[in-house]
Amino acid sequence: QVRLVESGGGSVQPGGSLRLSCATSGTGDLFNSMAWFRQAPGKEREGVAGHYYVGSSEEYADFLKGRFSISRDSASNTVYLRMNALEPEDTGVYYCAADFSSRWSSYPDTWNVASTYAFWGQGTQVTVSS
Repeated sequence: QVRLVESGGGSVQPGGSLRLSCATSGTGDLFNSMAWFRQAPGKEREGVAGHYYVGSSEEYADFLKGRFSISRDSASNTVYLRMNALEPEDTGVYYCAADFSSRWSSYPDTWNVASTYAFWGQGTQVTVSS
């Protein structure tokens, strides 16, 4: 059974940084795509950043303004999200998502669509507050 587990969430002050990690178990195959989503209270889940294994392509939500960075261990299903200059609006539950398909390569605009990913973690809470 494939399992994704996020870690690294917590409470920080505005302007602070966090690094989220997502570890995978239950498969020896590499995901073609991995991504981070987030969901704030009362809001829909939204894509934050995505990583495509072939070519190490990265995608980011426009609203991030370059503050976040996604990375992935080489030949591994472990993905990270480095978050800098955190703002109160970044508060929410952050989810790791993954999929074996290569759909993203044909439809790059789907990287931030939840249905693109078959596997999800339980989420880790990030709270940005003074």
